[in-house]
Amino acid sequence: MQDYKDFLAEILIDEQTLQTRIKELAEEINRDYIGKDLLLICILRGGIVFLVDLMRHITVPHQVDFMAVSSYGTGARQSGGSVRLSLDLKTDIRSKDVLLVEDIVDSGNTIAYVLEFLQTRQPHSLKVCTLLDKEERRETSVQIHYRGFSIPNKFVFGYGLDLDEYYRNLPFIAVVDLKKYQPPS
Repeated sequence: MQDYKDFLAEILIDEQTLQTRIKELAEEINRDYIGKDLLLICILRGGIVFLVDLMRHITVPHQVDFMAVSSYGTGARQSGGSVRLSLDLKTDIRSKDVLLVEDIVDSGNTIAYVLEFLQTRQPHSLKVCTLLDKEERRETSVQIHYRGFSIPNKFVFGYGLDLDEYYRNLPFIAVVDLKKYQPPS
C-alpha cells in the first residue's frame, strides 16, 4: 500500500478544526437532549472515530448502538445504488430519541434508507448528525439536524473515512489526488 502522502492533494480539515467543531456539535446536542432518552446509533465503519470523539463531549445520559449498511453504485468509489443492511441494532428504539451518527452524507440514498427503516420501529424522535455533508452530490433529500462541515465534491479520506479500507486512523480529513493514487490490486 502506498504512503498516503504520495497521493495527498490537500488536508481539507485539520485535526484542531475537527475537534473544535465536534465539541460545538456536542454542546448543541447536550442542549437539545436534556431530559430525553437519547440513543446514539453509529453507522459503521466510517462513523466510529467521529462517534467516539463526539460522545466524549456529550454530557446528557445516552446509550450507544451500531448499524452497518452498504451502498453499491455503478462504478468504483461510487455510492448511491442499492442499500443493504449487514448489521442491525441490538437495542429496541421504540419511544427513544434516536440520533444517527454518520461520517459523511453525499447522495443521501443510504441515510434515507436507514431513516425509513428505523422509522418503522417507532422512535420518539429520529435525527441525523453527520460530520461531513456533500450537499452538491445529493440525489435524495434528507434533513441533516447536526452538520459538522459542508464539503465540496472531492474524494476524501481520514478520520474514519477509508481509502480502500486504509487510513481511517488519520486525525484529519484529506483529499485524494486521483491522478497519483493507485488502488491496491
